Amino acid sequence: MELRNVKITVLKRFHPSDVLKESPATSHATEACGLFSEGQIFLVENLKMPDGFCTSAWVSMYANVRLLSFGGDLPWIKEKGVAINCCTDGLRPVIFKLERI
Repeated sequence: MELRNVKITVLKRFHPSDVLKESPATSHATEACGLFSEGQIFLVENLKMPDGFCTSAWVSMYANVRLLSFGGDLPWIKEKGVAINCCTDGLRPVIFKLERI
């Protein structure tokens, strides 16, 4: 079976105040994630994390990247070959769209 590539698009970055009125933890996070910008696109080839991609975000979406690469689909997403994922940063999350290409 041939692995398919997956395109990752940054849909939305959230500022900490968008997520919580008051942070439950002491944090230096005072701005939205600075590693990504909305509309930014990454290409996953052969299941390898794209250069410059955040390792934590990658770990949070890898299962869906793998699923899409092998031709699978998520039953709750109407559009075939698509997944929506969020990184695990609870104070300033980033939402990603994954598309099999």
